Amino acid sequence: MNGREIDMEATIDVRPSATPRRIVEPDGAALDVFSLPLDTASLEELFRDLFEHHWREIVFGPIIQGAAWEIHADRPPTRIRLLDGYLTVAFGVTHFHVCIGENKGSRARPTSPELAKLRRTSRAELYRRRNTSCVPMSWGLQLFNGAGEQQITVLLPNPFLDAVTDKVLKEPDWSRLVLWDKLRARWFGLHEPDPIDRSAGRLRGD
Repeated sequence: MNGREIDMEATIDVRPSATPRRIVEPDGAALDVFSLPLDTASLEELFRDLFEHHWREIVFGPIIQGAAWEIHADRPPTRIRLLDGYLTVAFGVTHFHVCIGENKGSRARPTSPELAKLRRTSRAELYRRRNTSCVPMSWGLQLFNGAGEQQITVLLPNPFLDAVTDKVLKEPDWSRLVLWDKLRARWFGLHEPDPIDRSAGRLRGD
């Protein structure tokens, strides 16, 4: 590298966006996507907040076409640690790793710049998923690596589903949008709830 050390953090776009962009999923559903900062400190703060303070409320795991891992933690994490770019969240023996920072590797086996870029989070976003009637039906967080592959999805509390059984409620419980509203306030400075989030009368998947 010509003897010059590159500051990887300086190359990361850390600007959040309170203005969503619209993505249409392969099944035709629309996502409102709100970009989050990508620097390591911000992503570590976000994950620590979700898993230390809201582990009872969230569901997590990769969700891709053909597979959905919806994991509920039955206890708070026993360890959250950042090492060599990888954030580890452990629940006893069970744990997962997400590369949110610069992965350097070991002195004997250093990580190439190309592989480090591939592993690291390149997109982090809050999203709300709309049905074909264009009203929000679910809310969450998703991260993608440098190849555009999903690293993890975190599903936030859903006002249409019971907090314990996940069964569909007859009437929406809007108090279950508190975490979504908290994240909007922290990362985008949006302190007032968005009426769009509360525009549906019941859960509809069409």
